[in-house]
Amino acid sequence: MRPDRARGLTGAALLAACTILFGVPASAQSAPVELCTVEDSELSELSGLVSDGASWWAVSDSGSAVRAFELDPRTCEVRSERVGDNDPYDVEDLALAPDGALWLADTGDNRHKRKDVALHVLPAGGGSAIYRMSYPDSPHDAEALLLDRTGVPYVVTKEPLGWAGVYRPAQPLDPQRTVPMERVGSVSLRTTKTPGGPLDGSMGSVLVTGGSVSADGTLVALRTYTEAYVYRSPNGDVLEALKSEPVRIPLPDEEQGEAIAWEPGGGLLSGSEGNEPVRRISGANGDPAASTPADQPAAPGGADQAQPANEDEGMSTGRALLFAGVCAAVLLYFIGWRRRRA
Repeated sequence: MRPDRARGLTGAALLAACTILFGVPASAQSAPVELCTVEDSELSELSGLVSDGASWWAVSDSGSAVRAFELDPRTCEVRSERVGDNDPYDVEDLALAPDGALWLADTGDNRHKRKDVALHVLPAGGGSAIYRMSYPDSPHDAEALLLDRTGVPYVVTKEPLGWAGVYRPAQPLDPQRTVPMERVGSVSLRTTKTPGGPLDGSMGSVLVTGGSVSADGTLVALRTYTEAYVYRSPNGDVLEALKSEPVRIPLPDEEQGEAIAWEPGGGLLSGSEGNEPVRRISGANGDPAASTPADQPAAPGGADQAQPANEDEGMSTGRALLFAGVCAAVLLYFIGWRRRRA
């Protein structure tokens, strides 16, 4: 075979491989079950959700007051609210402490310009507190708060490229001063083809938009605009859980999904901006053995099962960027070869 023809066939093969690898389909998954629709205008930008068993609590990322709304799980109607004393910048998530206090993550920073972020605490008995924290490196946009069973908060950043950072306070929280945070880990998620979210393409499938820790601390969930990822934490260690391989749960067709919450009974709740229905995923225990096989089509409707985050579901963002560079180089080489042949 002539050398130039061999090079041409090699380039074409590599280019085809690029197309195949980036076109790997997401694994099948049955649809989550709709429960009720959040219709209150104050929650049209729903960004955080928790469940205490008797009620849901929700927050919005708009408004000029620290407010959490109690919802009826049967109707999604507002029952009551808790209000704090401070004016938040951008509340993006909500967590429930064992003592019933609500922790609001005032961590949104789309322009990456904040000197510090804040956690607002609304105790069950009334009143409020604010704890300010600063990043050790640079400002970050963050929409996920994980509160472990000992009361340590973890903030997970929203990164369009590379790995989402995991941060926690380096010192005990103090309402009188800004406490520095330390970066203790990172999370890399694979792109998927699950439809939904406000962004075109697969970028929304890797942007972390919410988080939740189960009441007993044994399950950790992170969500993106289109997926939920469940990590098992038998000893209640959030950081160790995030180092493990998660189980993926597709959350298709949400307008702008940012809320995720564990129910005490084990169900996983998913919510979106745009006054959309809150949905429940049953059986999301983080056990890959309980998942639907990737080659088995999802049944329309019905109860949901958790999906393992297998390698063939897609690529991590880091590997996708590296591979994109290789594919671009192959494409340029192939174009140049064709021009020399012309």
